[in-house]
Amino acid sequence: MRLPVETDPLLREARDLRWQLPRNFNDRLTEAIYAESARIAERTVTRQGTSRRLAFQRRVDRVLTNPWTGFPVMGLLFAIVLWLTIAGANVPSAMIADVLLDKIYPVLRAAALGTLPAWLAGLLVDGMYLATAWVISVMLPPMMIFFPAFTLLEDLGYLPRVAFNLDRLFQKVGAHGKQALTMAMGYGCNAAGVIAARVIDSPRERLIAIVTNNFALCNGRWPTQILIATIFLGAMAPASLTGVVAAGAVFAVALLGFGLSLLCSWVLSRTLLRGEASTFSLELPPYRPPNVLRTLYTSLIDRTLFVLWRAVVFALPAGAVIWLVSNLHAGDHTLAYWAVSGMNPFAVLIGLNGIILLAYIIAIPANEIVVPSVLMLTVLLTGQAGGEHAAGVMFETGDEGVRSLLTGAGWTALTGVCLMIFSLCHNPCSTTLYTIYKETRSFKWTVVSALMPTVIGVVLCALIALVWRTLA
Repeated sequence: MRLPVETDPLLREARDLRWQLPRNFNDRLTEAIYAESARIAERTVTRQGTSRRLAFQRRVDRVLTNPWTGFPVMGLLFAIVLWLTIAGANVPSAMIADVLLDKIYPVLRAAALGTLPAWLAGLLVDGMYLATAWVISVMLPPMMIFFPAFTLLEDLGYLPRVAFNLDRLFQKVGAHGKQALTMAMGYGCNAAGVIAARVIDSPRERLIAIVTNNFALCNGRWPTQILIATIFLGAMAPASLTGVVAAGAVFAVALLGFGLSLLCSWVLSRTLLRGEASTFSLELPPYRPPNVLRTLYTSLIDRTLFVLWRAVVFALPAGAVIWLVSNLHAGDHTLAYWAVSGMNPFAVLIGLNGIILLAYIIAIPANEIVVPSVLMLTVLLTGQAGGEHAAGVMFETGDEGVRSLLTGAGWTALTGVCLMIFSLCHNPCSTTLYTIYKETRSFKWTVVSALMPTVIGVVLCALIALVWRTLA
């Protein structure tokens, strides 16, 4: 048997020339030992009686873990999940909104006005109830499709293959291969992705994974992406292709987030967090048929209802804040009017508007309430509605109703595209920021985690707006 030191050129040179051992000497030595052991086993060990199941799994893995076929399969599966989510969520979302807004809301408002002072009725019903109703109607249907589909792929054993494929890319940018696993967790919740970075032993690489995890679209941002892509980009295509175009747009934004994560990891590993990328062993579990009941429980109870409950908890006070700033006056106008007017020049410069920026400030506690905040601020500031409904109270439901509302407030396709980019690149929610501080024990890295994506989002939106208006 030839010792690894004889087969690895770098190790042989280090021994013969008595150089200073390279920084990754131990990793190279371990890899060489395993490689030599595999070569010996391949020459001397005879395998008999290989099961059909094992042979089938090996054939499947040759496709799913191959650099040329693995990535297209990943992209195709992700796009299919997004398309199913978008195409399947529209009808139940409209049905829930119809019940909560068109049927229950008028009854609650009439009862509140009959028993409570007008200001308190407005605060409770027009503020807190409407925000909560929109969170439920906008978030629940997509999550009930997306999470079971994601959990199904996890139970089948496919997600470890995704991590195996992405390991090569993260190694090349100077990050740890396990960062692929933390990103996968981040697609559910960025705070969970930050905590999942504990599996990375290297403090430097763990910090890279934490700082860049916000580029993974968390569940609180999926509804924003899906809604805006559907009503602005999907509506530009023929009716039969609306879902496909919207899914393609959301997929492109998610892919951009992955690219930005790699880019920022590369920059950090060569500037503030220099060092050698370490190695790790990833065991690919066997494929197994999913347990349908467990999949439904995990996705609907542990994930969907948990996330929805968190969104509702934050939506209640956010709805109260939105109603208050939209009804408390300073001079001739409301507080919301002054805030929106002050931010509007800068917001328009980057393709957004003041209402969007104010909504993101209000929604710092949770990304889930961005869409309800935008919708409520729009109707309260523009006074759209009327008729038998109170001024500034939204009553239209469905994608067409939302589209009419936003276009009536001056939104364009540029606004929608920039909002999708800003939804990807902005500061993490307060829960994630607190988790980052707890994990790093560093105020500096918490601030970097908040400012880095926000600055990138502003720059990207400004460039898109500049190019869009130049070509228009």
